[in-house]
Amino acid sequence: MSRLRIKIIEVGGMKIAACESDEAIIKDGQSALEFAVNIVYAHDCVNIAVNKAAIDEDFFKLSTGVAGEVVQKFVNFRCRIAIFGDFSGYTSKPLLDYMHECNRGRHLYFVEDEAKAIKKLGEG
Repeated sequence: MSRLRIKIIEVGGMKIAACESDEAIIKDGQSALEFAVNIVYAHDCVNIAVNKAAIDEDFFKLSTGVAGEVVQKFVNFRCRIAIFGDFSGYTSKPLLDYMHECNRGRHLYFVEDEAKAIKKLGEG
């Protein structure tokens, strides 16, 4: 995962891995699993903020099933994920509804920037 930049931030005693990549590294369930294993075991961290560019565009096309596959891998590892970036270009009602519902939950969030991702994950 050489394209991936990771910095560990501590918020209220909670570790958050802030991750950035210029290209998609999470493309399917297998790459999500490898990503989660890397963060959890190498950095002892289950709270992960990751930029949108690190996520393959198929994730945002719900009909592909990639989102469900990826999210399931993170949930299996008890990871909480905040994806940050510009989501204004998406117009799919099912996707926007999905993002809205996720933001009301406790495992997956979609936010505008890294600071908001860290704040959301830091809320526990």
